Amino acid sequence: MPRMDLSDLSDLGGLTARARRLAVPGRRHVLGIAGPPGAGKSTLAARLVEALDGLAVLVPMDGFHLAGAELDRLGRAGRKGAPDTFDAAGYAALLARLRAPRPGTTVYAPAFDRTLEEPVAGSVPVPPDVPLVVTEGNYLLHDEGHWADVRPLLDEVWYLDLDRARRVRRLVERHVRFGKPRPYAERWVADSDEANARLVERGRDRADLVVRPAPQD
Repeated sequence: MPRMDLSDLSDLGGLTARARRLAVPGRRHVLGIAGPPGAGKSTLAARLVEALDGLAVLVPMDGFHLAGAELDRLGRAGRKGAPDTFDAAGYAALLARLRAPRPGTTVYAPAFDRTLEEPVAGSVPVPPDVPLVVTEGNYLLHDEGHWADVRPLLDEVWYLDLDRARRVRRLVERHVRFGKPRPYAERWVADSDEANARLVERGRDRADLVVRPAPQD
């Protein structure tokens, strides 16, 4: 399996060149960026899309979080972020639609609002002439239930492999930044995020590329 070192998500030249090869005018490709919580998926995806300068649109998997009210109804609010707290079938259906754009038709994808802690429909417009969709999320390589439908819809998947100590530190700081008390954030990361991380890591060997950020902050 090919591997590439990426220094703190700042040396984007090689990755951008690889993504650009998928951005073929007149065709639609979908690039997935997977990895455990806190690995830097959204940062890498956003920087790639910015570097591609109009050739790509970012569609996050997190837009398919189930709403808080539905998680409460199902008794899953305490496990938010686990595979069964997303609409995996809906995500796969959107990817299938994105792979086959219709002339003149913009597809609207949902996004996740971290301030509201809720998905918001119709947030991301994907025009039909954009050649590359970049999607990122934890479970792009997961092979259970409807998640198994996702991998065949992606032309490439990159796995972002950050060391655990840095991931945990980032996750705690993210939760604190969005208003969670630090003791709560630390417990949530240890009990929930890291359980999900172990599940995500099982799919690592199904990636086309493993990206290892340098061991520094």
